[in-house]
Amino acid sequence: MGKQVPIVDYLVIDDGPPHLVQHRCTTCGAGYFDRRNACARCGGLGFEAVSVGDSGEIRTFTIVHRAAPNVPTPYISAVVETADGVQVKANILGTDPDPDHVRLSMPVRLTTYVAGTDDDGTEAIGFGYEPKTA
Repeated sequence: MGKQVPIVDYLVIDDGPPHLVQHRCTTCGAGYFDRRNACARCGGLGFEAVSVGDSGEIRTFTIVHRAAPNVPTPYISAVVETADGVQVKANILGTDPDPDHVRLSMPVRLTTYVAGTDDDGTEAIGFGYEPKTA
C-alpha cells in the first residue's frame, strides 16, 4: 500500500485507529477543529489537542439532491454528536440516502474512505460516519 494522507488536519490516521482531534481552549473549554490563534468564545490563547470519540448519534440531517458538478447525489449530510458531546459535520456513508434508512438519534461510528489517489499512488483519506451495527 502507498502513502496515505488525511484530507483534513484534524483526521488522524497514523497512530492507531482513525480518529478526529479537536483543539480545546484551556481557559473555557470551547472546541475547534481548525487551528486558532485565540479562542472565539473567551479570547484565551492556550489550546490542547483532545481526541474525539468515534461513535455518536445523528442530531440533524438532510438528503442532498443538488451539488457541485461531479459530486454524486443524493447523499446524506449530517451533524453527529459524539458520545463525548462534540458536534461534527460529516456525511453519512454506508446506507441508502433516503428517509427510510436514516433517522434522528441513529447510532453511528466514524469511518474512513479513499477520496482519491494521485499519480504517485498517495491516497487522500476522507472521513464520515456510518450506521453502527450491533
